[in-house]
Amino acid sequence: MPNIKSVAAHAKVSSATVSRVLNNDPRVSPEVRDRVRAAVAELGYRPNRVARSLRKQSSETIGVIVSDIENPHFTRAVRTIENAAYEQGYRVILCNTDESTEKQQAYLEVLAAEQVTGIILAPAAADDPTISLVLDLGVPIVAFDRTVDDERADAVLADNVTAVETATNYLIGRGRAHIGFIAGRSEIRTGRDRLRGYEQAVAAAGREPIIGQGGFRLELAQQATSDLLRAHPELDGLVVGNNLMAIGALKALQENGIQVPQDIALVGIDDPPWSALVSPAMTTLAQPTQTMATVAFELLVSRIRKERSMPREMVYQFDLRVRESCGE
Repeated sequence: MPNIKSVAAHAKVSSATVSRVLNNDPRVSPEVRDRVRAAVAELGYRPNRVARSLRKQSSETIGVIVSDIENPHFTRAVRTIENAAYEQGYRVILCNTDESTEKQQAYLEVLAAEQVTGIILAPAAADDPTISLVLDLGVPIVAFDRTVDDERADAVLADNVTAVETATNYLIGRGRAHIGFIAGRSEIRTGRDRLRGYEQAVAAAGREPIIGQGGFRLELAQQATSDLLRAHPELDGLVVGNNLMAIGALKALQENGIQVPQDIALVGIDDPPWSALVSPAMTTLAQPTQTMATVAFELLVSRIRKERSMPREMVYQFDLRVRESCGE
């Protein structure tokens, strides 16, 4: 079996240089990197990752923690991160917190014990002290979709305030006079910002807010929508705070005999594949999820490789995709 010495001899470099290439060290020149990789391919060399990790007392593994793997937004993000990580020689450990602070703490502790090289985190709790403990250990964290309280973490976000304000104004422009909002969790910045965007739009239009609490959960959103329909029979427009809650809202509208868009115009946030397949097709605010996930991974790798030390916050815009649920 070929070993690192035979690869070095074949590429006419030192064993240390081969090791640097295998560890994605940015200090190796492109010409040397290509020569070493060609030698690896020609000889069929397969590095023993387990042994290398034990020697370095660290792994070539990153952790990805999402708040709800059933949410298509996070499913798409995880797939993008995993593809990018594999291409760069990293492996991924996926954890799902189900919006639980306790599970988030447990998974952060597990990933730290496994000596992962970095973590991408869609937090269930931004103020979780375990986040700071992990950062204290030197493990970089990139917050995805939601921020964390520790300013040492990078963040990749979408402009939720502007997006929901735009969607609400769109319904106002379509002549809808009584527009409700199914809100997510207020303790999470995403939930707060989306609610703020809605409140700003209705206040500017001189309207009263009509708000139901869906908690980013399908069942809660279904109940919240039914409650709004009973309390506000005049309701003629609805913005729903994420795609799982949109399913709950659609169920409630159907159960109550409400027609979309004839009785109520509907806008969802996030743009899962089924948005264009339901009847009527649902107008949505779409995040550039794949771009955001790719950038989150790139930010993490730059921290792992110590290419920078100052945290960065990247903010992306939504795209309003108008479909039949608003009367188009």
